[in-house]
Formats: sequence, structure tokens, C-alpha cells
Amino acid sequence: MREQTKRTEIYKRALFLAVPMMIQNGITNMVGLVDNVMVGKLGTESMTAVSIVGQLIFVFNLAIFGGISGPGIYGAQYYGQRNEEGFRHTFRIKLWICLACVIIGTLIFMTSGETLISMYLHGESAIMLFTLLPFSITQVYASSLRETGYSVKPMIAGILSVIVDIVFNYLLIFGKFGMPRLEVKGAAIATLLARIVECVIVVAWAHYERRTHSFLIGIYRTMRIPKEISILMIKKGLPIFFNEFLWAGGLAALTQCYSTKGLEIIAGLTISNVICNLLNVVFVALGSAVGILSGQTLGAGKFEKAKENAFHLMCFTCFVCVGLTVILIAFSGIFPKVYDTTEQVRGYGQKFIVITALFFPIQGLLNSLYFTLRSGGKTVITFLFDSVFSWVVTVPVAAVLCLTTPLSVFVIYAIVQSLDLIKVAIGYGLIRKGIWISTIV
Repeated sequence: MREQTKRTEIYKRALFLAVPMMIQNGITNMVGLVDNVMVGKLGTESMTAVSIVGQLIFVFNLAIFGGISGPGIYGAQYYGQRNEEGFRHTFRIKLWICLACVIIGTLIFMTSGETLISMYLHGESAIMLFTLLPFSITQVYASSLRETGYSVKPMIAGILSVIVDIVFNYLLIFGKFGMPRLEVKGAAIATLLARIVECVIVVAWAHYERRTHSFLIGIYRTMRIPKEISILMIKKGLPIFFNEFLWAGGLAALTQCYSTKGLEIIAGLTISNVICNLLNVVFVALGSAVGILSGQTLGAGKFEKAKENAFHLMCFTCFVCVGLTVILIAFSGIFPKVYDTTEQVRGYGQKFIVITALFFPIQGLLNSLYFTLRSGGKTVITFLFDSVFSWVVTVPVAAVLCLTTPLSVFVIYAIVQSLDLIKVAIGYGLIRKGIWISTIV
């Protein structure tokens, strides 16, 4: 009975953290989905333009997530250690990293000439560049609040932001209620407004309740960070930072492999990715919660408890993802009908959705393994575990199957998805050995 009570308690803590993150991340993805669907009503060319710009912004977002993840490992352990000044250092270095990403990202987008701006942004979509700063600030505050166990404020801000996005998308894309019809430009303006609203709410609310979030008291009295702490955080975070880019590059390479089977295949895969990405926020959020809880427990020096909780949470994540599989398959024939495209493309989309759904429990377990390893500071191992595996195993297998065999793309897609079972076996072995259990603060 006592063991069951302990399990229930850790499940509750995980859900308390993860559910608001699920909603928050789902809303972030929903902004892109709303843009995609509404602009899709304007035609294929407009939808493609928004999709390409979205991919470029996605790369920037990965840089932000990768940049703040390293300090975030320290943040969770500092919080478990009740070291408030150490936690302030992690917050400040996140700000510096995000500011650097915004400056570098803006310069790249604005100075790359034909490579990016002329090919993709086409003037009106350059408005999206102004979303970089508010998005980055939101992530600094939201990630820090989550590391201290508070994830509701970012969720509420996200809900309000998506309402703003939907309303102004409708008004500005189609020119309703006396507003100008701006089409793609209107979608960009709506997204910018949504990001600003989200940022203002998170920052203002967090500082208003700074007695609760006491690490914010005096946070801007100085922006200096001890040199040795900065070096440690950056060294620990660099593998995660590069992992995000290599992982994104691996996805692009896989898409290129599948594209050899026809453009209709890519259109169907795009439809599948939109709905699947909307639901995979569940296991991503659960994985993040696992990482935060494990980091807090390690920071407090409770190593055996951290190991015990890790296995309980892995099983719990798999169980939740089985439910997601059922939901996705149930909606696999409905969602593609939202798109104004051919029946063939809709059919392809449905097949990709079903295959992806069947592997959701594996993806959920993988995320738990990944974040557990990362919580102990084993960022080089997670780098090898994630992106290196993708480039050494997954991409070559997909390329060989697509280019040299007559197999259906759906069979190939299923085979590529099943390669993650290798990662599950490796990751589970590493967790059992306990090599991730360490205190880094």
C-alpha cells in the first residue's frame, strides 16, 4: 500500500507539471496549425509559403530550446538544493543566450540574400522576425517557472495568445469586420500579436507574484554571472544545443528521402505531421516533467529515490501514449478532410497518421529515457543517443530503402520508425546501470 501511495504521489507531481506544459506546447503548435489551415484556404502557393517560413522559425525555436536546456539542468538541481542564488545565475545566462540567438538569427535572416529572404520570406513574411524576441523572453521565464514546479502561468498566457492569433488571423487574412484583407501578411501580424500578448502576460504575472517566485527578487540588479559557473553551464549545454540542430537536420534529410517517392507523398506527410505534432506535446511534456523531477531529486541528493521514480514515470508515460494512439487512429480519417487537396493526398495523410500513432508509446518511452539521462548532466550521451544515432543509423537506412528498393513508402516509414526500438534498448540499459545519477551543482 505504501509503495502504491508513493507511485501515485510521483504521478500526481508529474501531471501537475506536465499537463500545463502539454496545454502550453499544444497551444504553441496550435498557432502554427491555425495559420496553416486558414492560409490553406487561400490556395496551395500561400500555404507552402507559410509552411517554409514556419520551418525557418522552427529552426530558430530549436536554437532557443537547445540554448536554455543546459542551464535548465542546473536550474532543476539548484532548486532541489534550495540554492536560490545559483538559480538566479541560470536565469541570467538563459537571458544572455537568448539575446545572442535573437541577434544572430535576425542578422542571418536579414543578410542571407537569395538564400533565405528572397526565396522564403518575401517581404510580408519578414514580419515574423519581430516574433523572435518576445518568444525568446517567454521561454526564459516559462522554463524557469517550470523548473521551480510552476507551469500554470505559461499555460494561461498561451491560451490567451492563441485566442488572439485565431481572432486576428480571421480578421486580417480574410479582411473581416472592416479590417484590410492582408492574406499571408495578416497571418504574420496575427502571430506577432499573439507572441507579444503571451510574453507580456508571463513576465508581468511572474513579477507581480515575485514573493512566490522569489528568485525574481533582485534578478536585474546585475546581469553578471561568475565565470566558472558560466563555463560549466555552457559546456554542459553545448551538446544539447547542437543536438537540436542535428536532429532538425535529420528530419529534413528523412523528408528528402521520402520525397523521392513523389510530391504527393510529402503533402500527405505534412498533413500527418501537423496533427501528430499537436499530440506529441503530451509525451514531450511528460518527458520534460520527468527531467525536472529527476533533477530536483538528484539536487537534493536522493539518488535511490530518483532511480525508483524514473522507472515509475517511464511506465506511466507509455500508458498515457497508448491512449494517444487510440485517439490519433480514431481521427486519422477525419483530420485530412480539413485540407483543400486531392483525395489521394488525404489518403496518404491518413496512412501516415496511423503508422505514426502506432509508434507513439515507443516515442513516449524514448522521451522519458532521454530526459532522465539529461537530468543527471549526461548531455554528451544524450547527444550520441539522439542526433548522432539519427544521422548514423536512421537517415542512411531510409536513404537506402527509398533509393534502392521497390518497397512502398509506408512500409519504409514504418521500418524507419521501428529503428527507435534500438535506442529504447540502449537507453533502458543506461538507466538501469544508473550512470546518469549524479549531482552537478
